[in-house]
Amino acid sequence: MRSTRRPRRQCAKCPWRVSTDPREIPDGYSPDLHRGLSKTIAEPGSFAGFGQPMQVMACHHSAPGREETCVGWLAHQLGPGNNIALRLMEIMGHLDTDIETIGPQHETFEDTLPRDEA
Repeated sequence: MRSTRRPRRQCAKCPWRVSTDPREIPDGYSPDLHRGLSKTIAEPGSFAGFGQPMQVMACHHSAPGREETCVGWLAHQLGPGNNIALRLMEIMGHLDTDIETIGPQHETFEDTLPRDEA
């Protein structure tokens, strides 16, 4: 669904940006919580879990209880991540995909982890 506002831009310290060192993510970065976000990554092209509640990666700047989807995660899951359920939500107009990524993006979730954690 396209909105009438400007595209939501990717954060300067989004872990999906190749230029980001995840340890510099503000507000108490946790490698354990970061690794735990692997559950938000769909198996590319798989219908496994379809119809189940979707787990998404929230932006680290989101307020608790008012979380917004991470722009980098959304771009990845709609693109190379090939998240079929998310694509269907977009097609049906249930998802605002008016987003803008900044610079090169990681190809996989594992690439978003600190180099010594991957």
